[in-house]
This record gives sequence, C-alpha cells and structure tokens, in this order.
Amino acid sequence: MPDTATPPKIEFLCAPEDLGVIAEPVPAREALPEWFKRLAPVDKQHLSTTDNALTVKRCMPFLDALMTGWILPLAATVRIEVLDNGQTVNTGWDFDRTMVSNHHPYQIAGHPMQPRPPNKFHNHWTIRTPPGWSCLFIPPMNQPNGVVEIASGVVDTDEYTSLIHFPFFAIAADGLYTLEKGTPLVQVIPFRRDDQQIAGEVRAETQQEAAERLRILRATSAGDGWYRKEAREKR
Repeated sequence: MPDTATPPKIEFLCAPEDLGVIAEPVPAREALPEWFKRLAPVDKQHLSTTDNALTVKRCMPFLDALMTGWILPLAATVRIEVLDNGQTVNTGWDFDRTMVSNHHPYQIAGHPMQPRPPNKFHNHWTIRTPPGWSCLFIPPMNQPNGVVEIASGVVDTDEYTSLIHFPFFAIAADGLYTLEKGTPLVQVIPFRRDDQQIAGEVRAETQQEAAERLRILRATSAGDGWYRKEAREKR
C-alpha cells in the first residue's frame, strides 16, 4: 500500500489583521537573489583567458545553500542611521508594529562586534514545527545586504510557539540606510533534533578512502557535473 504518512510541516502564523499586510515567509528556493538569477552559468568573456570560466551558478553547494529552508523577510520598511563609526544606531519606521528595539551592550560583553551596539528586529510570525523539530536561524546564506547582520540561533519551535525576535548588528559604514519591506532577513532551517546525535571520529584516511577522494576530485575538476549527478540526483 502507498505510504500515506503526513510529511512534516513548518507553519508560519500571524495575527489575522497582519495577514496580507506584512511580508510573508517564502521557501528559500523562491527567493534567489537577483544577481544570482542574472548570472550566466559560464563567463564567456573569460573563456579564452582562464582555465575555468564556470560561475557559481554551476556550483551545487552554493545553490543548495541559497535554496535550503525558508526566508523570513523584513515585515515592513525600516530606516537605519549609523553614526560614530558604528557605535550609535538609530532606527525608524512608519508601520504600526514595533520593528526594532535595543539590547543592552553588557549582554554581549567581549563580543567581537563591539563597540557596535546590539539591536533586535521584531518578528511578527509565530513559527511552529512538529514534535522533535527545531529551527536554525541564520543570516540568509550568500545574500549579505551590507547593512545588518543577524546573530544566529536555534529554537525548539515545537515547544516555544511564540514570537521569536532576532538580535542583529549594524555593520554598514556611517550613513542612512533603508531596508525595504520584504528584504531577506533570516534563513530558517528546520531540522529533526535526533539528527544531531551523531558520533565523531578523527583519524587518518585509508588507502581506499584516499583513492575515492582523488577520484571524486578528478571527476569534479573534469567538469562532468559529478556532484549534481552522483550526490544530488541519486538522493
């Protein structure tokens, strides 16, 4: 008989009055950056001057990073003013929900970002996952915006079914910046907590493992799409 088990599902819930007003989460595969969409698989201008004119559009690990999980966007447009060599950050918005608040510097004493102050983006989506599933929250991979950087974190979203806000640092030079509604803010990667229970081993490789490593390296360097065909498509 066919397997009728319900696949695990992540849910993003908002207040009824916010639906259709704030920017909605989307699968990361649907939020590829424009620069990546415009990029050709091969840089024809350098075909005659370089040994390898392939661009990252042909790099499956790079693409997989872009497409993993979900993108949680900025709910509404926010203005950020950076002053005093990054030591002062002022924010403003016209939306009727709180978008940014401050953390106290003592909470991150010794952090390498200091003296830049910690701030916090307010998220207006409750994220729920099935029992045993958590979420990793990170800055959108391969999509830096040059203005802010989110601090990464893990939340057990099967138990903590309330709003999760995101600490960040303003990383831009002094100036006034606008982050538009819908700007990719956080990449959300659900994972089953049992998957973390994996033992580790550190040792020298065997002759067979070394031969396999060299075979894969040569096949990949030859440009025959080994990783795409042997790793991704088989999976």
